[in-house]
Amino acid sequence: QIRRQGGIQLLVDLLDHRMTEVHRSACGALRNLVYGKANDDNKIALKNCGGIPALVRLLRKTTDLEIRELVTGVLWNLSSCDALKMPIIQDALAVLTNAVIIPHSGWENSPLQDDHKIQLHSSQVLRNATGCLRNVSSAGEEARRRMRECDGLTDALLYVIQSALGSSEIDSKTVENCVCILRNLSYRLAAETSQGQQMGTDELDGLLCGDANGKDAESSGCWGKKKKKKKSQDQWDGVGPLPDCAEPPKGIQMLWHPSIVKPYLTLLSECSNPDTLEGAAGALQNLAAGSWKWSVYIRAAVRKEKGLPILVELLRIDNDRVVCAVATALRNMALDVRNKELIGKYAMRDLVHRLPGANNSNSSASKAMSDDTVTAICCTLHEVITKNMENAKALRDAGGIEKLVGISKSKGDKHSPKVVKAASQVLNSMWQYRDLRSLYKKDGWSQYHFVASSSTIERDRQRPYSSSRTPSISPVRMSPNNRSASAPASPREMISLKERKTDYESTGTNATYHGNKGEHTSRKDTMTGE
Repeated sequence: QIRRQGGIQLLVDLLDHRMTEVHRSACGALRNLVYGKANDDNKIALKNCGGIPALVRLLRKTTDLEIRELVTGVLWNLSSCDALKMPIIQDALAVLTNAVIIPHSGWENSPLQDDHKIQLHSSQVLRNATGCLRNVSSAGEEARRRMRECDGLTDALLYVIQSALGSSEIDSKTVENCVCILRNLSYRLAAETSQGQQMGTDELDGLLCGDANGKDAESSGCWGKKKKKKKSQDQWDGVGPLPDCAEPPKGIQMLWHPSIVKPYLTLLSECSNPDTLEGAAGALQNLAAGSWKWSVYIRAAVRKEKGLPILVELLRIDNDRVVCAVATALRNMALDVRNKELIGKYAMRDLVHRLPGANNSNSSASKAMSDDTVTAICCTLHEVITKNMENAKALRDAGGIEKLVGISKSKGDKHSPKVVKAASQVLNSMWQYRDLRSLYKKDGWSQYHFVASSSTIERDRQRPYSSSRTPSISPVRMSPNNRSASAPASPREMISLKERKTDYESTGTNATYHGNKGEHTSRKDTMTGE
């Protein structure tokens, strides 16, 4: 009714009024009018009335904390509408970064003062601004590019996360938002940044074959042009200085520099917010995908920072999306030869335990996983047994054949074609190890159980978080916050994931991580979040 009678235009005009009280009431009304998916038409109408630049003008000039909170709340609600993500980046990214995120993060005033730490995460303005940017980070390649190039944004987001480590703020919505933004911005870095594109094909080939072969890494071209200065990879301590960069990383470089591994692993070991866990695992998954030089370094850094056991332990958690992100991260970690050996040795039982079937079908530990997660686990198993016969034997020893055969030969609609195909591919690769066939036969299996008609699975390991919830597995996955974390960053954009979206209510009762949306509503008089 209000929209049809022209009320949104009138309220937008009041954002430039001379009285603070009017700003407060107009913002509160607008925030309620654009709350929730059902009001997407109101969001579009607000944008068509010049509402986004008007909100940004008010944010830039007001010092009233409540109004800043309301304005950022309106922007957060608007950002869940796909059609408004790029307009928000266009008109509001710089001001949100410079007027809210950088000052409230405390990054510019470091070293940290403790009193600042406390006000930091309780800041609703920071929560709202990061919620808005989390949603818009799922809008695709151009959105990611603009955000990566936004001065100070990455530094400030990382600073918020680092200052929350070891405090009760580690489970906060603000930290969750920051991690999900970074996950999305980590999606397809090698393909989308000038640093990623500087690498020639020769160097790529060298990295592929020389990936972490310990002492032989030097001769394989693992270090590109600077390899002469570098001793073998095993002597790099995992935290820098790195062979190719004397300077500490800043800005966009922080997204892929191995020093980022430690804060992500600390989150994974200390945090209990499942959306933050999924985001941190998704970020590591994105960074470890592919054959880019920095991906090679990241995979080594995760090993050296003792990150593999942290990831393996999270396979046991009772949260489907976390397990999916962690399994895919492990799949990418296994591109490193040494990591592959360690994962085969120490993670095989946990991976097999998560597959449906056999005797643990009734156990609570193995409650039904989604098709996406079962597919992710199969793809990880496939990577771990590829070119490693010991790991194939470990898979058999852990009881994996029985479960995989159960999936691949299942009748009816018990498992989706995608899951059946993934399980069949693992079995097909198991059969290729001729030396193990006598063991299989001793266990009562025959060629019929291993070799199915479908023996190919596409592989893509990158996903972004996005606002949708449909992940897909592929060879190397990255995830942006699109599908789970964000579109290719919203719930996440894994190499091509859709975004997932969920409305986030101020009470937080149904705040889901991969819904990259946080929306607010407010009561007409007090305007506190409902």
